[in-house]
Amino acid sequence: MNKDIAYPPPQYHLTLTAMSPHAARHLRRLLRVFLATWDMPHLSEPAELAMTELLANVIRHVPDRTCTALLLAEQGKLRVEVGDTWPGLPAKAAAGPWDEQGRGLALVELITDAWVVEQTPGRPGKRVWFELKA
Repeated sequence: MNKDIAYPPPQYHLTLTAMSPHAARHLRRLLRVFLATWDMPHLSEPAELAMTELLANVIRHVPDRTCTALLLAEQGKLRVEVGDTWPGLPAKAAAGPWDEQGRGLALVELITDAWVVEQTPGRPGKRVWFELKA
């Protein structure tokens, strides 16, 4: 690495209100830039798809659509977290062949190396995160 160039730190944290599906597009662009800078551009497709699914859950199920996003690169892996203050926990659904919804978390499970839904300690809400090995 060139010492004269200021590289972004290995994490990025953002609080946003996802008022429309366009919010996911903007966050995907940020993710792509950080992955390129962190020397992980090959993770772009699965990371963008999984993150979009998590944001879709916020848009669909969280009344105020406010959430936090954390992008973290460490020890050969990428971790993406999406959190909100809504108490309901998402669950993997068993979508039928004609169902238009219910496949998001199954897709996240399929394309990531690990994923978890957990209550936010000490306050209402939850965090859904996934990891991809670099």
